[in-house]
Amino acid sequence: MRVHTRLLTVLAGVTAASALAFAADYKMTVSQDRLINAANEPQNWLHMNGDYAATRYSKLSQINRDNVKNLRMVWALALGGMQDVGQNGPENEVNPLIDNGMMYTTDGWGTVYKIDASHGDHGKFLWTADAGVRHQGNAPRTRGIALWEDKVIANLPDGRVIAINRDDGEIIWDKRVAGKNEFGGQEEFYTAPLVADGKVLVQNGAGDGGTRGWIAALDVKTGEELWRFYTVPKPGDPGSDTWKDDHNAWKTGGGGIWQTGSYDPATKLYIVGTGNPYPIYDPQFRPGDNLYTNSAIAINVETGKLAWHFQYTPNDSWDFDEVGVHMLYDIKIDGVLRKVVGHYARNGFYYTLDRATGKFIKSEKYVNDLNWTRGIDQKTGKPFEYNPKLDVQLYNPAARALRGDGQKRTCPTWHGGIAHQPLAFNPVKQIAYGVGTEGCFSQNGAAVASLGPDGGVNNKASEPRKYSSDLYYGAVTAFDAANHKVLSKVATDIEIRSGVTATAGGLVFSALQDGWVVAYNDETLEELWRFNLGTPLKGSPVTYAIGPKQFVAVQTSGRHLHPVKFDNLENSSYLFVFALN
Repeated sequence: MRVHTRLLTVLAGVTAASALAFAADYKMTVSQDRLINAANEPQNWLHMNGDYAATRYSKLSQINRDNVKNLRMVWALALGGMQDVGQNGPENEVNPLIDNGMMYTTDGWGTVYKIDASHGDHGKFLWTADAGVRHQGNAPRTRGIALWEDKVIANLPDGRVIAINRDDGEIIWDKRVAGKNEFGGQEEFYTAPLVADGKVLVQNGAGDGGTRGWIAALDVKTGEELWRFYTVPKPGDPGSDTWKDDHNAWKTGGGGIWQTGSYDPATKLYIVGTGNPYPIYDPQFRPGDNLYTNSAIAINVETGKLAWHFQYTPNDSWDFDEVGVHMLYDIKIDGVLRKVVGHYARNGFYYTLDRATGKFIKSEKYVNDLNWTRGIDQKTGKPFEYNPKLDVQLYNPAARALRGDGQKRTCPTWHGGIAHQPLAFNPVKQIAYGVGTEGCFSQNGAAVASLGPDGGVNNKASEPRKYSSDLYYGAVTAFDAANHKVLSKVATDIEIRSGVTATAGGLVFSALQDGWVVAYNDETLEELWRFNLGTPLKGSPVTYAIGPKQFVAVQTSGRHLHPVKFDNLENSSYLFVFALN
């Protein structure tokens, strides 16, 4: 394992007064109390998704609708992480964390960086921590890191989780948590870790690779595993009766987790979305509802036990996994203030659930095109066509390709509407924001063959799946969470793989794969500013402040694998920072 640290002098060239102030901030640690109250530190960005509630809302307002047109790049810094990435580059859907002028970020190979951003006009590396991920046999991928007290926590592409001393960049502990599971699948981390009550929460995202999704909790001091919850139950566990096949499909059943969950400190519940069942497109291989796939699940962080679940699309066959962000907020419903979960579902509907129980409250369509169901039953939260007596759901037969069927067209596309892209929620205006993919796709009903009672898929004996996409484009959506309706929407030429951040300045920021950083009016989604960085963007913008001055930062990444309408940009690994003139 390679570990190296580059320490630089951090106070050189700073006035005595500012040096003293910086030194005081430098000693601060990211306590549990600070993480719980992160929304009250708008000068910082302490969580990957803004706060424990995953709302990505900043109270900063120096940059606003009137002056955002004057936003200019003030500095940039080249990072590593582009070695051996191939044509499409790494899945670096990441943004930096900021604590009192210090930036912490990572790249696709798991190298972690500490950057002094306190000067405002440039950034300086303080240390680089390289945990020595082998580039052979692993794919570069990251969705971020976590801060806890004096540590930076990172999960790596090779299945390890590490804790780094945030002062000197030395690795404190290094534990292998994911790898090849007992059924031959390759487990991987697709999310950023989250630390709550002294526990590091990490999760397996490789459900589409024929593994079982899981969440594991590690002791933040030692890295020792405390508990593990599987999103696909084994025989005899609650929910196992929803796998009604005769060949142990649960063993490779999917349910991977692609986005960090949200956390409610009051109830100690970790609320996260799970992916589709596997194999993805043949529901007859795995008859039944296939719990706990395509679901929101709430896990007690003390015990690792399931508190509640809500399944969006039972017996899925369209890749409508619900790995997206589940935001926590309080809102009046029918005159009563409720603590809720808000979610842009990949199946095309926005859902509001009760935070304590997971009980369905209401839903509404947000995508432009949807035909797989005629709607959601507002009493049950299930699609109108859902029949609990059926082992294989029919939904809309014109859009549901079962075995032996030819091409059938389904909306939304299997890439959207909104998948794992980070969301935002403005608690003052009660508007939820999401970015993703619009469109439709067609596929045939291809039978997948089983390897028999030992579980697993026989790929050689399976029928080929044929598919195509149409109406493929991106969108930004503003959803009125109080009145449960789409407030405004704007289309983009290509799908958006980054995310959104909302601010008290009346703005929503996002980034596009064709290089544009964009600011929108947070109510009308009128475009107010854009700047092209000349490289694909999949990381969400964040905002922070140094003294009275507000900044916007965005990190670059590789190109996404799905079809895009450009081919002339080079991948890069850079951090760009903007401010007003």
